[in-house]
This record gives sequence, C-alpha cells and structure tokens, in this order.
Amino acid sequence: MFGLTRRHREKLQRQPFPDTWRQYLKRRVPLYHRLPVEDRRELEGHIQIFLDEKRFEGCGGFSINDEVRVVIAAQACLLLLHRETNYFPGLSSVVVYPTSFIVELRNYDEFGVVTDETGPLVGESWDTGCVVLAWDEVLESSACDHDGYNVVIHEFAHQLDAEDGITDGAPVLPDRSRYRSWARVFGDEYRRLREMLTSGGETLLDEYGASDPAEFFAVVTESFFEIPQHLQEEHPELYDELRQYFRQDPAGWMKCEG
Repeated sequence: MFGLTRRHREKLQRQPFPDTWRQYLKRRVPLYHRLPVEDRRELEGHIQIFLDEKRFEGCGGFSINDEVRVVIAAQACLLLLHRETNYFPGLSSVVVYPTSFIVELRNYDEFGVVTDETGPLVGESWDTGCVVLAWDEVLESSACDHDGYNVVIHEFAHQLDAEDGITDGAPVLPDRSRYRSWARVFGDEYRRLREMLTSGGETLLDEYGASDPAEFFAVVTESFFEIPQHLQEEHPELYDELRQYFRQDPAGWMKCEG
C-alpha cells in the first residue's frame, strides 16, 4: 500500500502545475516570491499532493474554490520543503469559514477549576483530523508577510507538533540526538518570553507564544518564515534549531525576492 501511495505521489509531482494556480500564488502568497526557484518548483509538487489527499469544506455559507485550496495548501506545504514527509498524516480535512467562527472554549486554572465559554477564533488545529481557518484572516495574514503572523503556518505547525501523538512543542525530529538541544533551547527561550512579558519588556515574539510550549512552537515557526532575519539576530539558537528541523534557511531568501 505504501509503495502505491509513493508512486501516486511521484506521479502527481511530475504533473504540470496549472498556470492559473501559479497566478494565485503570485497574487496571494508573497512568501512564494521569496523562495529560490528550485524551492518554488518543489512547493508546487507538494501542493498537488496535498490537494489530492486532503478534503476542503466550506462552512458558514462559504464556497470552496481552487483559489482557496491553493492559497491554503501553499502555506501549509511551505513547512514540508526539503524533508521526508507524509503530508500531515493526522489531517483529513480543512474547514474554511468566511470570517471568524465561534467555538466552545474550556479553560483550566492553576487549581484545576474548569470554566466553559464561547469565543471567536480565526484558526484551530484539532486532534480529530481537522484544521479550521477563517478565509479573511488567511488572506490578511498571508498578504502581510513581514509581521511574524500567519494563521495557516501557525495551525499547520500544530499539525507537525502532533505527529508523535501529543501537541507539546516538540515535533518529531529526524535525529534522536537533536532532542536534548531542542529541549534546552526551546525551554530557555519559552521561559525568557514569559519573564519578559511579566516584567513588561518588549519582545520580538508574539505574546501568545507564552501560553504554553505548543503555542510557543507555532508562534516561533511563524516568525521563522516571516521575519527570519530578525529571529536570527535576536534569537540565534532558536533560529538554528528551526533551521535544522525544517532544513531551510529563510534568512537567505531575502535576496531571492523579485
């Protein structure tokens, strides 16, 4: 079965990438322009596999079309370049709302007291095989590609994190020897962010990353792809861990723009 899947994926990667889809990328995904030419071609191949294997569903009156599918798939597959991948194996569907959606939130305080409330969200990654996104936020966060915020990258970072069965800020690393360094660097940087926020200091990283280690990984992944030079300058060890994990060096993409 795996052999059949692999051959089918290789066939999809060899298919010509539709020019209409490429125009969606050029118009809607500025990060596409930063990539070296060979990475753009690899990304296009990943997009074709992703769209073949994942189901898209519109909610709240939203209609799914090729532009929606390609724009979301491109940003998700950006996380897969240069690595052996099984294309987010825990994911079966991407649900898209036109704008923010209301969900039931369950919160636990430090004493274990549980409170339920409802709140608007623009993205969620569920452990039941689904990513939920608000289309207006997808477009806005994609268009502004130098602010360190990208809702698609954030939620699909959670999908990578969950591939070992637990979302804890430590994805599956290619080499077991890397876990010690990862734990040290991410642990130190997570504590540093929380301390900075407690003292009222300014931080490069979004404060949402201080929520828990899983959110920290998702937030720094956004920064890695959107503001790589700043992340490398202010958090060099953190940048290096991500560079080794993703096998990409976005700080070097800047010269490829245009």
